Amino acid sequence: MHVIGRLTAPIMMFFIVEGYFRTSDVKKYFLRLLVLALISHFAYAIMFNKNFIPLQNSVFDQTSVIWALAMGLAALAIGKSDNPKLKQWHKTVLVWICLLAAFPADWSMPAAVSILYMGRNRGNFKRQALWFMLWMTMYVIVYAIFLNPLYGVLQFCVALAIPLWRVYNGERGKWKGMKWLFYIYYPAHLTVLGLLGTYFLTAS
Repeated sequence: MHVIGRLTAPIMMFFIVEGYFRTSDVKKYFLRLLVLALISHFAYAIMFNKNFIPLQNSVFDQTSVIWALAMGLAALAIGKSDNPKLKQWHKTVLVWICLLAAFPADWSMPAAVSILYMGRNRGNFKRQALWFMLWMTMYVIVYAIFLNPLYGVLQFCVALAIPLWRVYNGERGKWKGMKWLFYIYYPAHLTVLGLLGTYFLTAS
């Protein structure tokens, strides 16, 4: 089940990139992710028995991957911005702020930087996959050293998502409600599983 679970985050990252290039309003897209990140933070805390106020005991895994996805989207949007008021060094500083801000989230900074580099290489699938695996390898190394060696190596199973990216045909599904279903599903399933886990632990 943990191996299957490694498919989720890379699929999310891939479609954040696609979402950036396809959305009609990047700002609204980013704001939706921020709202989802806020809601999902509490669901994540319930699921994994975290403090509702992050950074109290650690800098690792303090909030859900949605925060890292939002920071990745922001970094990509800033990096590709054609705003004449933003000089190149402005962009570089702002992108780094976004990437560093993603560090305390699940999947951490590598999730955000993967989105940035996959976005820069959109249209070249091999380069997208290569950059993704490079940043995920860094994540595996850090996870294995500082958190859990065995579970860290298990993160390499994210590579199983790459063949699924390949079969994406660039077309939207017929049911438009699918988007909102997953916006609801992500925090909802964490909350339900977290409450069930608490119940069974208390009952035992």
